[in-house]
Amino acid sequence: MIKKYMRYPGFLDKALTLSYDDGVAQDIRLIEIMSKYGIRGTFNINSGCFAKEPVLDKGRMSHEQVLKLYSSTDNEVAIHGYKHLSLADVDSAVAVRDVAEDRKNLENMFGKIIKGMAYANGSYNDKVVDILRECGVKYSRTTKSTEAFTLPDEWLTLHPTCHHNNPRLMELAKKFIEFSVGDKTWRNYPRMFYLWGHSYEFDNDENWNVIEEFCKYMGGRDDVWYATNGEIYDYIKAYESLEYSIDGSTVYNPTATDLYVISYVNGKEYVVHAGEKLNIG
Repeated sequence: MIKKYMRYPGFLDKALTLSYDDGVAQDIRLIEIMSKYGIRGTFNINSGCFAKEPVLDKGRMSHEQVLKLYSSTDNEVAIHGYKHLSLADVDSAVAVRDVAEDRKNLENMFGKIIKGMAYANGSYNDKVVDILRECGVKYSRTTKSTEAFTLPDEWLTLHPTCHHNNPRLMELAKKFIEFSVGDKTWRNYPRMFYLWGHSYEFDNDENWNVIEEFCKYMGGRDDVWYATNGEIYDYIKAYESLEYSIDGSTVYNPTATDLYVISYVNGKEYVVHAGEKLNIG
């Protein structure tokens, strides 16, 4: 299914998502900033690295703090490895345990199916990708910035747009917001801005103003879908499940998700509701 005919909910062609790692107390301040501007994302947690006692404003949080913080928001929780191991550097059995144990713990904590991940230390190889697939992980973020906004072909090597310390961060943000206007080539293909990092870096670098400026500029826009990593994955996979007649004039949506599409027969916009068969020719 060619993604150029896909639109995000509301017929939007741009999506923004964030991805932050380690489950540290600085996430509290980060989430406050994100919420202020209506921005959402995914927080990748090491369930084997919780602090034994609650912390105040820095460092890894306790089990109770993690559960309270992320349960109180509409952000997503994902795997980051039980003990934050560099998976490409350990035996397969150890890697399997690090992924599976983290997934099991987070699912038990939050009462949800956990399907996403970020590679600890950005460490992965073909063996690790196969392990994730066997462990039921659907997507996993790397640390290889692309400075691009394209949707991934391989979700288990999901490369972000950039880290928040990229010196071109605001240049990229402005390009993302402004580039679609009047550009037919751009508008044919939905795009995603994917930002990643660790919230403790804002303390270390004394640059909380960076994420505040970014969120203020990117947030509150009518033409951007603010979503978690998992929501974007689920939506695109649902779109890829659409079934078309051979001439493209009829489409059937077998999923539980309403989908926004452009007909490649007549170029018109259609909402194909969950379970609906629709004439779009």
